[in-house]
Amino acid sequence: MFGTYLNLGFDHILDLNAYDHILFVVTLCATYAVKDWRKVLVLVTAFTIGHSVTLALSALDIITFPSRLIEVLIPITIIITAILNFFGKRDDTSDYPTWNYFLPLIFGLIHGMGFSNYLKALLGRSSEVVEPLLYFNLGIEIGQIFIIAASMLLSFLLVNVLKLKHRTWVIALSSISIVVSLHLLYKLLAI
Repeated sequence: MFGTYLNLGFDHILDLNAYDHILFVVTLCATYAVKDWRKVLVLVTAFTIGHSVTLALSALDIITFPSRLIEVLIPITIIITAILNFFGKRDDTSDYPTWNYFLPLIFGLIHGMGFSNYLKALLGRSSEVVEPLLYFNLGIEIGQIFIIAASMLLSFLLVNVLKLKHRTWVIALSSISIVVSLHLLYKLLAI
């Protein structure tokens, strides 16, 4: 069971069909450089706490939200995160006010509901929920670390090797995130 649900969580976050989760994590970390790994750790921990709480509560049928609402809210969280990236410092540092760590916690609550719909579909009518939930969440976290590491490496290469200004990277990535999220939102609302 451990390997199965661990792999399912890992595969779910890295599934290109679920690119909204990848896009959110990459956008969330865009303003940070490799030297800011402690800040990224706090940021991602806040997001993890949020999505772990709602993933557990939903998988245990303690709370429910319409999946359509969650599907619409997820691209909105990406858009808000990308817009906030525009208002970071204008130099090559990436210092954010402490209150910005609160938003990933809130956005994590929303993303956890998105993860939970997938997990509930996998579990079906199974009465065993706690262990699969734990293993699935661990798989998501491992996948999330992989995404962050790849994103930070790309940022490092662009900024330190190709000498792209960090601010240019942040603006470009955040702009792309907004466009992709608006397209996703349009597709969801057009249905």
